[in-house]
Amino acid sequence: MSYTPELTYQHSCTLRRIAWALEMPMTKAMGKVFEYLPNILDRKQICEGCRDKSKCEECAFNSHNQKQREKEVIA
Repeated sequence: MSYTPELTYQHSCTLRRIAWALEMPMTKAMGKVFEYLPNILDRKQICEGCRDKSKCEECAFNSHNQKQREKEVIA
């Protein structure tokens, strides 16, 4: 793992409530939040601002990867 940012008190409280609602530990709930973000954020804006074009094939914001994940969820 690389850089691990600290959560503010408010963000920690928010994550805790999400975790309670999902009935899972905060670490797993945070993962679910990150998995959901490509569904609601502007992929074009993310890609344009990206500073590491070497990871496009495995990036969650890659449209092709999103379609693959959707197929996995359905199966």
